[in-house]
Amino acid sequence: MSRSVYFTSLNTRRSPLNYKPYMTSETKSWGILGGGIMGMTLALRLAQKGYKVTILESSPKLGGLTGAIEMDGVVWDRFYHVILMSDLNTRKIIKEIDLENELKWVETKTGFFSDGKLYSMSNIFEFLKFPPINLIDKFRLGLTIIVASLIKDWKRMEGIPVEKWLIRWSGKSVFEKIWLPLLKAKLGDYYKETSASFIWTTIQRMYAARRTGLKKEMFGYVSGGYDKINAAFKEKLNSLGVTIIVNAQVKQIVIDHYNKIVIETNSPDNYQFDEVISTLPSDISVQIAPSLSKEEIDKHAAIKYLGVICPSVLLKRPISEYYVTNITDTWPPFTGIIEMTALVDPKELGSRSLVYLPKYVESGDELFSRSETELKEYFLNALFVMYPDLSDSDIIHWNMSSARRVFALPTLHYSEKLPSVITSLKGYYIVNSAQIINGTLNVNETVQVAETKLEEIINFSLSLP
Repeated sequence: MSRSVYFTSLNTRRSPLNYKPYMTSETKSWGILGGGIMGMTLALRLAQKGYKVTILESSPKLGGLTGAIEMDGVVWDRFYHVILMSDLNTRKIIKEIDLENELKWVETKTGFFSDGKLYSMSNIFEFLKFPPINLIDKFRLGLTIIVASLIKDWKRMEGIPVEKWLIRWSGKSVFEKIWLPLLKAKLGDYYKETSASFIWTTIQRMYAARRTGLKKEMFGYVSGGYDKINAAFKEKLNSLGVTIIVNAQVKQIVIDHYNKIVIETNSPDNYQFDEVISTLPSDISVQIAPSLSKEEIDKHAAIKYLGVICPSVLLKRPISEYYVTNITDTWPPFTGIIEMTALVDPKELGSRSLVYLPKYVESGDELFSRSETELKEYFLNALFVMYPDLSDSDIIHWNMSSARRVFALPTLHYSEKLPSVITSLKGYYIVNSAQIINGTLNVNETVQVAETKLEEIINFSLSLP
């Protein structure tokens, strides 16, 4: 069967149903809502199968959470990203878009800020010297990490509260001094609703390199950052005939009298497809499809998302040698400190230092309504306390990026409550990061979910009469 398909743009806003679609073939057409890594991966795999695909993206450029910003002539990622050697899905995509030779690997160091002091935690010897906890507590902390790395049954971990599991293995003292501050920094009070799968998936990813036989746990990046990856991804999609439409805000999905899906947008153009996959957050994916059943709307709306406030600061000099500085003190407003220049060659950043100060918050947190001036003072004052030799004169550029829905909370029995990617609206599917059920939110897991769920969708679609 021929894999050529049709794509129709309707230049009317009055009635998207009063038209006759132009059909060049009996093969189905696919629309992808959202041009982040998830949407681009879905489009790539569909196009490789011979389908005609269109991406509708609300922003001016593809990329989503991997998009870039410009800081005093330096272009780098809006939010911090890193590639592990065990991120085989990400590395496969990088190879397919011809950027494998641009992938750089670096050994990095890890820091801990505890009791007002900064410590290195980059090897076993530094761990054993770590002053905030005694030798017995260190043994229990190390045992916790080893046990988590060996567990295979992620499903069982979903039924255990993370606090209960950590206290069982680490003890109450280690939980209160180490784990609790880290959990609250990442999850806020939602840690009480979070399952042990959260800590399991975090440790599993960091230990994956050892299980795959790789000699070192290296961190990587592509020269030019995700801006370069997204540009190469777009070029690859273009070469496969994928249509990319940006600045397209989806308003509603309706079905016409030919049983085709019509996407109404904020422009005079509407778009028609046989099949549509939304990669938008779950609550938005159901809001734009009012004909869905109440049960599935409620299921998608029940998914709890955390957002992020993420300042990025371009500095004249580095503030530390650590790529990640974890924080166990409760007063700093940020979850941790990411010294990107400890990973990325400073030449990539104009011989300057780039620091991220992420804070994960509830999607409705009042921080989202604060002015940038207020947020700048709030974050930088804490940074200056942690690093007394740092001052305003060291700051070259300040930028504030935020997103209200970043990752879905892995609550107790999460996978059992998760709605299907197949909806009651024929030809409409929802695939997003909420479908990550046994991994942490990162590009590698996003690619894997896109590929596995797409196969499920295609098999279902082909089974229909």
